[in-house]
Amino acid sequence: MVSMKASAPEGAARRFPWILSVLALVLPLIGLGTIAGCAVPLEGRPSGQVSVMPTSGASPTFDTSPIAVSPKPASQSFSAQDDIRLRDSQIDPLDNNHPAVRGLKPELRAAVQRAAVSAKNAGQGEFWLTSGWRSPSYQQELLDAGIARYGSREEAAKWVSTPEKSKHVTGQAVDIGPTDAADWVNRHSGELGLCQTYANEIWHFELRPEGASACPAPLTNAAG
Repeated sequence: MVSMKASAPEGAARRFPWILSVLALVLPLIGLGTIAGCAVPLEGRPSGQVSVMPTSGASPTFDTSPIAVSPKPASQSFSAQDDIRLRDSQIDPLDNNHPAVRGLKPELRAAVQRAAVSAKNAGQGEFWLTSGWRSPSYQQELLDAGIARYGSREEAAKWVSTPEKSKHVTGQAVDIGPTDAADWVNRHSGELGLCQTYANEIWHFELRPEGASACPAPLTNAAG
């Protein structure tokens, strides 16, 4: 015969019926405590450390796609150290904080600023710099663009000098706009001390040579 003895828990339950009541109260509390211990809010974790807990039967997934990076300016010859404002085409000549104005030789900057004030007092209207001081890298960028536009270095040289020869790079030249303002400066060059340097560039001005009583005749172009 096979003995039908009750198991230990069943025997204990028959002898001590109150155990079932205690277990019924304690077991749910133990389960809730375990769950609560795992559910740590993300706000309480150190910044940058986020735990991913997979659900039953599922594996955690991670976004490994590359981070989008903003493209660099089209021209790579423009140095990262250059102030992007050098590209401005309507520069207030009285703004001494602008790099295109700040980089000018003091004598030229003073003459241009006097011209701007005189033009305003004369009711001339708009008066700005389309270019002033240029960095060597920016001048090279303009030369490269000129070669692409005119088809050869020889043709481009009539309009754009190299960084080694440009008076913009040395702070000794400005381009004045709009056309009416440049024409006004040219007509009052004797009083203002600003001279149109090239016959094909009515906007390009440099200081009148020291000791000269009048502006010299403009050169044919930037190539000479």
